[in-house]
Amino acid sequence: MAEFTGQRGKRQEDSGLGSILDLLLANARLVLGVSGAAVLAIATLAVKRLIDRATSPRDESDPKAEQKTLEESWQDLALIKATPKLPKKQRREDLSEPLLSPARPPAPEPRVCSAPPETPQVEFSPPRCLTLQEKLLSHYSSRLAVPEAQASLAPQLARSICAQLQNFLQIKCPELPFGSLFLSGPLLDGLGALAADHIHLMLPVVLDAALWSLIPGEDTVVRNPQYWMIKRTDLEYFPRGRSPWDRFIVGRYLSSNALNETLHKMLVASINWPAIGSLLGSVIHPVVASQELKLEVKHDQVELSIALFPVVEMEDKVLLAAPPEGLVENLWLESFYRAEVSKLKELDAGDAGARQRCLHILNGVCKSHPALHKLSGSPLTHVVLHLSATSSDWAEESLADRFQQVLEELVGYLEKGVLPSYFNHKINLFCELLEEEIDEMGFMLYRAVSEPELLLKEK
Repeated sequence: MAEFTGQRGKRQEDSGLGSILDLLLANARLVLGVSGAAVLAIATLAVKRLIDRATSPRDESDPKAEQKTLEESWQDLALIKATPKLPKKQRREDLSEPLLSPARPPAPEPRVCSAPPETPQVEFSPPRCLTLQEKLLSHYSSRLAVPEAQASLAPQLARSICAQLQNFLQIKCPELPFGSLFLSGPLLDGLGALAADHIHLMLPVVLDAALWSLIPGEDTVVRNPQYWMIKRTDLEYFPRGRSPWDRFIVGRYLSSNALNETLHKMLVASINWPAIGSLLGSVIHPVVASQELKLEVKHDQVELSIALFPVVEMEDKVLLAAPPEGLVENLWLESFYRAEVSKLKELDAGDAGARQRCLHILNGVCKSHPALHKLSGSPLTHVVLHLSATSSDWAEESLADRFQQVLEELVGYLEKGVLPSYFNHKINLFCELLEEEIDEMGFMLYRAVSEPELLLKEK
């Protein structure tokens, strides 16, 4: 009875396990297809037989039972190994397809599209590096050229103002022998102005050579050969009042400061500039706060600054009423501007040189850099003239070489702190520069000697 119960329980377990396997095989048929389900069934049957042997009681009376069981197990294992293996990896789309999938229509043959015509490939060459010569010429033509309209309008306005001022002086001060006013400056003299915004108005002071004499600057209290004093002579024979300029004497010397003060009062208070400006289509204002004699002119097309300088010409000297700052009132500044312009034009005409163009570029560079501003004008001109005495090749093709050479010469002069005037070696054109200014200029130009392009960049 117990034996029957055990066999019955076993059959129930077998039937339960079988039903599970049947369910798995049925689902496997749907998922894996017929061939895959057959392979899985063989493997499952072998595993089931192994489980049955392991759980069924062994007949101890049969001595060959253990051996038989092992042999059957090996056969089952061999059966498992002999079953073909499923593909290792299938696509998820294949597993989700039904067992009997409808036949797919034949795929259409791909159309052969004609390839578009190939566009010719343009080979881009790398940008060419400009030489210093090309950069200098480009800088000269693009940044330093003054518009023609302004270059012609500014002198016209200045000449009109000059004529009005000349008439006023003849009416207001008929006793003072002023000469004819004339214009001066780079815009008028062909040295290449950087902008049509500055013009000098020169007012000649005519002196009687029998009543006045020049005292060299080194013999004056300032011991500066660049400044002169104009002394009234022979007061014993020609007492004060004999010369119309005696009213401007201070301590027997013609005072540049006293003359400037008188002219300044006239410019500010005595001339009807609004009326003159309306005639010229502009607005004219005298600069009141400045000690210099200046007029500011505003036109629709140009803004102009006109500086008035009384000038004395005696003994081949050109002296301006521009005293240095300080308590000394009687000094007159020697100007070499006219000689500078004449010498540069003479040298360029002799060898078709580019000194004036080189100087124009140098002035533009120095005026665009605040640290180098005080080098522009006369100091640069004298460096070019000094270099012309030792370097003869000033053709336009050598512009870059001469430009670098001028920078090297400037560094040398700044190291010494002395730039002698080309026309008078006793005069040091750096005498009014501070030591800090010289150091700053020297440092900047020292860098520019090895890399001149630094000076051509906009600031």
